[in-house]
Amino acid sequence: MSAKVFGVEVADELRGIVREPAALFFSIVMPVAFFALFVSLFGKFSDGGLSAGTTMIATFGAFGVISVVLMNPGLGVASDRERGWLRSKQVSAVPIGVTLAAKVVAALPYAAGVLIAMTVTAALTGALNAPLPALLRVLVVLVVGALPFALLSLAVGFQVGAGAGAALLNAVLIPTSVVSGLWMPLDIMPAFFRDVAVFLPNYHLSELARAQLAGGPVLVHVLVLLGFAIVAALLAAVSYRRARS
Repeated sequence: MSAKVFGVEVADELRGIVREPAALFFSIVMPVAFFALFVSLFGKFSDGGLSAGTTMIATFGAFGVISVVLMNPGLGVASDRERGWLRSKQVSAVPIGVTLAAKVVAALPYAAGVLIAMTVTAALTGALNAPLPALLRVLVVLVVGALPFALLSLAVGFQVGAGAGAALLNAVLIPTSVVSGLWMPLDIMPAFFRDVAVFLPNYHLSELARAQLAGGPVLVHVLVLLGFAIVAALLAAVSYRRARS
């Protein structure tokens, strides 16, 4: 399949994301609005040499990119399934793998856009004190590291409708993000949260991003995210087979 066909599929998915009100609000508008609120209140406090606003680029930024890639591919698949898309793709000249890859790839510019919007917001409030190379590393780590969440999103999208999918994905996204310390630092939260966070991929993605700003070990975080990617890929494959049957 040519790159031109793949490009057409990606362009179509990019337009589709903006046409999906639930995905647009929950994955793009809401995270940036929440970040603007939190950074305006707490962004100028110090956090180990970095401003809290800078650290939040890694932590709340992880929430932002996860929101995009967790909501959009899955809700798009669920919506398309309700319109008979899966049956039509089985006889289409474009392999379904190309279409699914396009759905995932199309979410990445929006994820990067959310992170850039947060960075600009932190800068405008005077709460940003990291060099540009470090910020670029954070962007790459968060966008690439969020891809396993897109696979989980596809697994959900192959099993439920768009409405139920939005509710289910939000029921996963919000609690795991809070417990992982993406909204508020784990140091000020109950000890139980810290015990649970180490088992959540959200936490390891944010810690991997934090390491780009403040240094620290990364191997454990990378291994956990790779393990999560394998599990999510298996779930997506099984869900797709069940949806076809």
